[in-house]
Amino acid sequence: MEKFYDILKQLIRTPSVVGAEHPFFMRVKRELEELDLNVEYYDGVLVAKGNDPQSGYISGHADRHGLICTGHNEFQYAAFIAKNQADLRGNSNSEKLLKNFEMRFMEQKVQAYEPWSGSYLGMGVIKDAFLCTRRKNIIFKIDGLEHLLPGTAIAFTDTLEIDDNGLVSAQLDNVISIAIMIYMYHVGYQGTAFFTASEEAGKSWRFLLEYFRRFDITTDELLVLDTSPYSKVDDITHLDIVLRNKDENAEFKSPLEAKIKKIVIENNINYHYKDAYLENLMATAGTKGSLGVTELGRIIDATEGEIQGTTLQIPTIGYHTVEETTTKKSIDTMLLILTQLYLEEGK
Repeated sequence: MEKFYDILKQLIRTPSVVGAEHPFFMRVKRELEELDLNVEYYDGVLVAKGNDPQSGYISGHADRHGLICTGHNEFQYAAFIAKNQADLRGNSNSEKLLKNFEMRFMEQKVQAYEPWSGSYLGMGVIKDAFLCTRRKNIIFKIDGLEHLLPGTAIAFTDTLEIDDNGLVSAQLDNVISIAIMIYMYHVGYQGTAFFTASEEAGKSWRFLLEYFRRFDITTDELLVLDTSPYSKVDDITHLDIVLRNKDENAEFKSPLEAKIKKIVIENNINYHYKDAYLENLMATAGTKGSLGVTELGRIIDATEGEIQGTTLQIPTIGYHTVEETTTKKSIDTMLLILTQLYLEEGK
């Protein structure tokens, strides 16, 4: 696993703020082309193809949360600035979190970069953050970045931490899936991988769907990798992987689900279905809430099932922070499932 963690460490250090992913895409593109893969770059999606492109379709979003300069010493949460809100309809758990977590950013170090070239433009520290109800966004004040012009991207400064208890921490959503996808090519995966932009702004599904329509591709085996948030360490230490039957927008109906379930059972992997978990929590509390909104669910809904698939998620705590944490066991489990699914199937 040394190679995997080397990949992850380098990717974490490369900024990828939602809406300003280009420098990160260029980093991923180089990593993939060093493996002699065919790499295509379209609006909002980077596509890698091995020697057998139809043997698998894996997708993961490449953007991470960060800030955008919107005026003199004024910075807003990038996913929720007006120009990014086309698909944010108020029913995602991410949007609901917006009202509860502005104070977690205090004293956070951030770095500014030019959105196209990736050039480093300076470092600062968040000194104030408040929710503006009129603009429905968090407004930040940062010491050290007063010189920036509107449109400049600001990423949270981040490094990978691994403790003695096997807990892995960083801004993992969703760079950890990107690292897994790249690593899969290192160990022999020859299918197709999609690296999408602006998932945190609810746009990535449009870019991915446009690619499928561009080449008149349909599949019922699209596998979307991501993280899945939980509240306490105990929640994730007894849970290796997260599956789904559905999300807020659609039911997932794919042959992949049965294949993954078989691997999970044969390997005594701890798992549950996130939608059922959330429904049980709401039933116990007597409340109603969202089952979550995923890239896959939006695609299934938009194509009326013409594109189908399932999700495979790593459980984490500290959602949408630079201390988002999972376990080494969950990472190992994800790679075990993907290896058996795509490299050992039929053997």
